[in-house]
Amino acid sequence: MSELEQELHHTTDTTPNVVDGVAYAKLYGEPLFKMPSDLYIPPDALEIFLEAFEGPLDLLLYLIRKQNFNILDIPMAQVTRQYLDYIELIRKNNLELAAEYLLMAAMLIEIKSRMLLPVKPSEEGKEADDPRAELVRRLLEYEQIKLAAMDVNALPQLGRDFLCAQVLVEQNTILHWPEVELADLQAAWADILKRSKLVQHHKISREELSVREHMSGILRRLQSAQFVEFSDLFDINRGAPVLVVNFVALLELAKETLIEITQAEAFAPIYVRLAYTPS
Repeated sequence: MSELEQELHHTTDTTPNVVDGVAYAKLYGEPLFKMPSDLYIPPDALEIFLEAFEGPLDLLLYLIRKQNFNILDIPMAQVTRQYLDYIELIRKNNLELAAEYLLMAAMLIEIKSRMLLPVKPSEEGKEADDPRAELVRRLLEYEQIKLAAMDVNALPQLGRDFLCAQVLVEQNTILHWPEVELADLQAAWADILKRSKLVQHHKISREELSVREHMSGILRRLQSAQFVEFSDLFDINRGAPVLVVNFVALLELAKETLIEITQAEAFAPIYVRLAYTPS
């Protein structure tokens, strides 16, 4: 029985070799003095054991680390023999699954055969490369990747270690103040002009109008109220010239960021307020 078969036997059978000093085991309470000749092992009995490794390098690294071998100085004869014992266990039952393992076995045998050949001295006097060097490099790289994968797997994962909390927020409790576009101001101004024509007079008179005076008047008006509707800042009874100057004054105040023009939603009334706190 090979070392690997002995290991599998000890891991799967907890019955001591000798019971009561004579029998090998007990079956239904009766002593068993010899192994049954018709013992049946299912063909897939070793399949789970094979799939515990993720490939030939994983199995080879397992054999090396388990016996505390120096990975930089692998005893190829011993490791190759154990590896071949393992392949022999699975070859008859699942050849397709063991194909890639057979390729690694051939590589191990080739390395061992190269080590048995006499070393040819190089022309430059340098030592010849160790046939195990490439295998050692692959094993070290694989071990680093395997350890890194274990570290990543230990990190908290969504759906396994924690879940994302979901909270429904009522949309009507959040106030969104849309920006006032130029087209909105144009429409509001056109509405004021339209209303002013309904009460216009045909009396012609000359009047000097000051934009600065209207700017001061608008600021005084806004100081007494937090919000003032856009149309309330215009007196349609004073005629179109006064309305134009008042509108220009309003635009100048907005340009100098002395006032803010807001609208709660589309097609809602436009409001004007001070952009600063009056002293």
